[in-house]
Amino acid sequence: MSNKEKNTVEKIRSSYTEKTVSKLDKLRELNKKVERPAKIFAYIFGAIGALVLGTGMCLAMPEIIEGYMPLGIAVGVAGIIMVSFNYCIYKGILMSRRNKY
Repeated sequence: MSNKEKNTVEKIRSSYTEKTVSKLDKLRELNKKVERPAKIFAYIFGAIGALVLGTGMCLAMPEIIEGYMPLGIAVGVAGIIMVSFNYCIYKGILMSRRNKY
């Protein structure tokens, strides 16, 4: 029997046997449960912050829209603040969830 056939037989055999859950598997599952909401929030908040920053940059260019530079600067600064504090908020959510679990 070749190695390829042995691997195929092992795959089929393992699909019919009962899987045991080890402590490491439970720990990985808990880690995913803790990190997932914090990561989702960070991705969404970061994307919104980047869009706000880009909108502010577009408004601040006088070639595109005349007279909106002060508004563009204000919106751009708000986007910069959102993007800058994203990591701090992420770490705060992650730490609070780790303490909870």
